[in-house]
Amino acid sequence: MYISEETLDRFIHEDVPYLDLTTELLDIGQDAGRISFASRENGIVSGTEEVGRILQKLGAKPDLILPSGTAIAPGKVFLQAEGNASGLHTAWKISLNILEYCSGIATRTRALRDKARTVNPAVNILSTRKMFPGTRELAIKSVVAGGGFPHRLGLSETILVFRQHINFLADMDELCKRIPQLRKQACEKKVIVEVEKLDEALLLAAAGVDGLQFDKVPPEQLKLFVGEIRKSYPHLLLIGAGGIKESNVIEYAATGVDGIVTTSMYFGRPLDISVTIEPA
Repeated sequence: MYISEETLDRFIHEDVPYLDLTTELLDIGQDAGRISFASRENGIVSGTEEVGRILQKLGAKPDLILPSGTAIAPGKVFLQAEGNASGLHTAWKISLNILEYCSGIATRTRALRDKARTVNPAVNILSTRKMFPGTRELAIKSVVAGGGFPHRLGLSETILVFRQHINFLADMDELCKRIPQLRKQACEKKVIVEVEKLDEALLLAAAGVDGLQFDKVPPEQLKLFVGEIRKSYPHLLLIGAGGIKESNVIEYAATGVDGIVTTSMYFGRPLDISVTIEPA
């Protein structure tokens, strides 16, 4: 995944709008140094490629960069670079913030995936668009690094009909009548509808939707829904969503759904990463 130069420049300028006053006044800016990043805990690293590019922008030369998605153990150095003290200190907090937050997302995603696949080896972990504005590129990269995949990158990507859309139609029957036209107009796109009830799900399946997304349906009830739908529509895409997190992901995966949509990987503690800057 490519993060633009403009985005990385914005990160740098946000933290260093003019100069690093401390390094400048101490008159150590031209001293040769080395920066090293290591985790204080087990995790999945993410954002290393972007940090490597930031270091290069600031005159440093990376000599170790483990790729995003790599499992790291406590004390393991996964990224280091040499350069002058000025560039290394400028990159310090920007790099640490990217690595800690991105690796936190990747680590939580991997935990969700691994737990879910203990009972459903084919299930996918799908992330929502509920990340903090301005962080989408790095957040999506981190989800992928953790073994997940974005559910929906934006409103232009897929046809996903929510209850809020149906409120502007007469009823669910009216939506069913429109399904063939939706499929015809956007022949390359899947038509997915969010539902909460089995009768609505079966009605939509008969109307020809490509998939159904069940919102906030308890796992024991969702398992019954999946069983009933699979009897007549074995290849219909079925997704569980709403309130799914690490503590209940196994229960939802056991329902037999194809995908689990969750926001939980975005909310949690950043991975604890240490930084050392010392003379080279």
